[in-house]
Amino acid sequence: MTIEFRKVTVLGTGVLGSQIAFQTAFHGFDVTAYDIDDAALTAARTRFDGLAAVYQQDVAGADASNTAATTARITLTTDLATAAAEADLIIEAVPEVLEIKRDLYGKLGALAPERTVFATNSSTLLPSDIVDYTGRADRFLALHFANHVWKFNTAEVMGTEQTDPAVFAAVVEFAKSIGMVPIELHKEKAGYVLNSLLVPFLNSGIELAAGGYAEPAAVDETWRIATGAPMGPFQILDIVGLTTPYNILINGSDAHKKLAAWLKENYIDQGKLGAATGEGFYRYSA
Repeated sequence: MTIEFRKVTVLGTGVLGSQIAFQTAFHGFDVTAYDIDDAALTAARTRFDGLAAVYQQDVAGADASNTAATTARITLTTDLATAAAEADLIIEAVPEVLEIKRDLYGKLGALAPERTVFATNSSTLLPSDIVDYTGRADRFLALHFANHVWKFNTAEVMGTEQTDPAVFAAVVEFAKSIGMVPIELHKEKAGYVLNSLLVPFLNSGIELAAGGYAEPAAVDETWRIATGAPMGPFQILDIVGLTTPYNILINGSDAHKKLAAWLKENYIDQGKLGAATGEGFYRYSA
């Protein structure tokens, strides 16, 4: 069985969803980007303009002409049926809340063609937590990207026991075709490879600050000096955006819920959502 992906839909145009859409379009695919309302799409347009500038600076071969062509290959919509109608591959990058994802797939299964492959970009949830809501267990798996996809270009591919091996192989090849390095997982693991390492590290940083042991900047400085790493946990959190770690923590253990409450009270409720909004644990100039 030959599986080809020509038309790709990305559901969710937040920080990572917009990057996935732009990276895919940059490599020549027609992309439809979906989000829930016009305000979200307006924000997406701003993100795409920003990514065009970043690619011209950071990506070999990117220039004003081909980044403009990239943006032109992306169609924006708030209509889920339109987003799904002609898609060969749908990559879901909606908030990391199980109920939201299950509800979305419940609708999507009835809207997308039978051939369409579904891929979740979920950071910590297992595909098997969602698969029963997709209506196509053999054509569903996880495809996880790291933030700054043009630079940190891993694409972790993880199926369930029901994923068709041909579908898995096709998604691996798709990842290669958009400039990613596919990382194949042999079985399900919450957090894949990357977040199995990264999330405990970030949570440990939050615990140090929330517990009053050290300021975020001191935690970052310690990590950078002692390990030679370019960034500490709070610098990474600002890049990721604080909403994603909050959603993960609030759905975790009691200890994690306390860390989520600290994030919400001290940062999120004050509009400090990370680098994309100009301030998180650090302030950023426009």
